[in-house]
Amino acid sequence: MTLRKIFLLCALILSSGFVLPASAEQVQLKPFIPGSYQKLLDSNADKPFMLVIWSTTCSSCMKKMPLLHDLAKSRPEINIVMLSADDASATGLVQTVLAKNELTNLEHWIFAEENAQKLRHEIDPRWYGELPRTYFINKNNERHGISGALSKEDYNNIFKVLLN
Repeated sequence: MTLRKIFLLCALILSSGFVLPASAEQVQLKPFIPGSYQKLLDSNADKPFMLVIWSTTCSSCMKKMPLLHDLAKSRPEINIVMLSADDASATGLVQTVLAKNELTNLEHWIFAEENAQKLRHEIDPRWYGELPRTYFINKNNERHGISGALSKEDYNNIFKVLLN
């Protein structure tokens, strides 16, 4: 990423002008750029985790936010990492959605590259952008990706396999 792109990204984030209510916890969104997926794998080496890719424009994603909150509370042994496929201009809205659904204590990323297809390909060359998209990654970095909304039962069945 060029210095100009980094400057523009920072300017977009700082000028979003969106303010959360004083009672809402500010959500830290890490910029997801080329190389970030490998950083995610490295930082979660030797432990299973779930990567949830979502967007504010995805109605199924929005409907499943309360379930993700419940899973984060009831399954602390699973590290949940959330990646917003929105671009950096949606930072304020993404932060609001996460705060409203009490998901602020998770690790959060947001697409921060003009070429979203490049970022998707880095995660999975067989993923074409459908949302929601969830990856279950075991302690050996072996992954299983699923497109579409999942039920609580689906998650729990997958967790049984993931943790063994």
